[in-house]
Amino acid sequence: MTTTESPTVDNGVNVEALLGARQALTDAPEAAQFQWRATCEWVNGTHSRSVIHEFSGLGQEQQHRTAYSIDADHPEIFASADNGATPPEIALVALASCITAGVATVATHRGIQLRSVKANVRAGMDLQGILGIDGDVRNGFNGIKITYEIDSDASKADIEALVAQAQKRSAVFDAIANPTTIAVEVI
Repeated sequence: MTTTESPTVDNGVNVEALLGARQALTDAPEAAQFQWRATCEWVNGTHSRSVIHEFSGLGQEQQHRTAYSIDADHPEIFASADNGATPPEIALVALASCITAGVATVATHRGIQLRSVKANVRAGMDLQGILGIDGDVRNGFNGIKITYEIDSDASKADIEALVAQAQKRSAVFDAIANPTTIAVEVI
């Protein structure tokens, strides 16, 4: 009888480090309290620029290796300059990015080699709400659909299971799908 070793999976995710971090945060749950931050400044018209650099976690202040900037605007059909993606589009990117990162992580943990992962995100919105035309129309999305195309040797059932696990653990999916307390104030 011969034994074969499982092939090495390299999806670019250091699962051993993540499992080590998971154990460390299990042992010290206070270190698991993170605060994500962004600053947003108005540029002109409907154009704004957000910068993401500092955050807190592991009991202290942290920062990304560089500051990241995201421009947001509205398209020309709304009499705007179209200097960036719309805020709803940025929310969809955050959702797809979060679940996709989870797909790579779960796949690596389960020994599934990925060749490619593509998420197509669609969300409908009736602008009569945000434009004040109809007070009964919701301002936000009326539904979101994400379709994944994943190239891997894994079975369809295994791929569906890893996407389901990635969705279950997605912070952005949770934030969009469930009510979150939001406080807006002027100082």
